[in-house]
Amino acid sequence: MIDLNATVEDAKAAFTQAKTPAELENSKAQFLGKAGRITALMKDLAALPVDQKKSRGAEINLAKQAIEAALHARREALADAELQVQLQAEALDVTLPGRRRAAGGLHPVSLSTERIEAIFGSMGFEVAQGPEIESDWFNFTALNTPEDHPARSMHDTFYVEGGTAAAPNLLRTHTSPVQIRHAVQHVKKYRHLIDAGQTMPEIRVIVPGRCYRVDSDATHSPMFHQVEGLWVGQNISFKDLKVVYLDFIQAFFETRELDIRFRPSFFPFTEPSAEIDIMFGAGPLKGRWLEVSGSGQVHPNVIRNMGLDPELYIGFAFGSGIDRLTMLRYGVDDLRLFFDGDVRFLSQFR
Repeated sequence: MIDLNATVEDAKAAFTQAKTPAELENSKAQFLGKAGRITALMKDLAALPVDQKKSRGAEINLAKQAIEAALHARREALADAELQVQLQAEALDVTLPGRRRAAGGLHPVSLSTERIEAIFGSMGFEVAQGPEIESDWFNFTALNTPEDHPARSMHDTFYVEGGTAAAPNLLRTHTSPVQIRHAVQHVKKYRHLIDAGQTMPEIRVIVPGRCYRVDSDATHSPMFHQVEGLWVGQNISFKDLKVVYLDFIQAFFETRELDIRFRPSFFPFTEPSAEIDIMFGAGPLKGRWLEVSGSGQVHPNVIRNMGLDPELYIGFAFGSGIDRLTMLRYGVDDLRLFFDGDVRFLSQFR
């Protein structure tokens, strides 16, 4: 009769020698498979006398349980070994310093734009937005710049698909088209008052945004940022323009040691027109006049294109380069730094 203890020990030894799960399954088949030793012993019970079957069957079951326990223990041991190999392969050196994610921040031009909006907001100006792809009408004609106007030569640049030959579309060359759009909607809203001979609420709005022209050097870019301002009412004069712009520029640069002057100029959408220069009373730019804006009384033709009577309504407009104001505020001497995406430069403004 086969020694069951020896069989159990043989199974344990075979399981211990198995180095992989596949080898372990092969060893299992030798003892617990259909042709294995334990299965053969169970079949041999049929040949034993009835009084021996019960005791022999109990012994075989005990041996089978011992072999299954050894098999289970070896499976766990192999799984643990495989896990350790995987952990070592994917090990992290916790002694190394962690990779810190630097905090982001707004672009300096965005900081200036928010500052400009806040300053004019405190003066009662709304902020308007409009499309960057504009029609010829809003970008030129409605602003008193017809197709044959010589002032178009500096602006007539980035045309895009869409529109018609008579009314093409282009990337806006200034944010003034939004002034027209805003004014037209404003006039429509209060048309009932105008038709009744009553006073329409004033139009008081700024328009910050991106513009596009063929121009590129250390102080210009084909894409640039501009803020336009518009104030239209029945008694708005150049005096109001000077007071508003002086208050704005002193608030923007946080100094009262700053003065402005107006130089006669020409813009088709204003008459009379003027360039605005500023001069600091302190700092590295002290005593130097610097051009920062164009301005003027809104041309009567532009007032008409808004849907208003230029005999009753008058106003002023100005346009300032946000990029240039930002350069002056932060002491940046090359406009291209704003568009290079150099983190070393941008991180200074966090």
